[in-house]
Amino acid sequence: MRILIAEDDSRLLTQLDTLLQQNGYSVDLADNGEHALYQLNEFPYDLAIIDIGLPKLDGFDVIRKARQSDINCPVLILTARDRWQEKVEGLDAGADDYLTKPFHNEELLARAKALIRRASGQANPVITFGPITLDTVAEEIKVQGIALELTAYEYKVMEYLMLNPQKVISKTELTEHIYDQDFDLDSNVIEVFIGRLRKKIDPTGELKPIDTLRGRGYRISRSL
Repeated sequence: MRILIAEDDSRLLTQLDTLLQQNGYSVDLADNGEHALYQLNEFPYDLAIIDIGLPKLDGFDVIRKARQSDINCPVLILTARDRWQEKVEGLDAGADDYLTKPFHNEELLARAKALIRRASGQANPVITFGPITLDTVAEEIKVQGIALELTAYEYKVMEYLMLNPQKVISKTELTEHIYDQDFDLDSNVIEVFIGRLRKKIDPTGELKPIDTLRGRGYRISRSL
């Protein structure tokens, strides 16, 4: 999952970058509002974490302008302001949730996961398709109750597919959401991950959990 962090405190920006990358997210950074708005217009994000007190363009205006441009990724506001009026203004601007500084890392991670799930129409942290279950909290996939041994990137690919079950996901989209910006989009690594997932999830070839739509991409099988 790809997250934008917009924060002008360089120490906190670095801390959040490290925290989210350590938890398997692809992260882009912005230290002012103009840069954040540019990033939101140029790249697809699964979540934006935006500080209210940004220079050049404050967080409220970033969110308003993003929503006016039909950018619909969930937004988590970070704010050092604890007055309820600022929280209401942020939500009215188009934010989905807010977190007051200082905060616990575990709470930020839990809110981030919940927002990403809900944006995909999944309120329950455990997502089930046939015999396959994905626990977004434990970051674990089971088939018929048996946990699979997956690499971090194999899990990311399957998580993205299961959070977007109605979409055909292109190789480019998968790459953009699980890797940083400078990854080679022409690499065949996505095909490799899909092949490994099929073998691990469906060693007998009976389930056929992932459909390939030639020239378009991949989708969780509708036969599950």
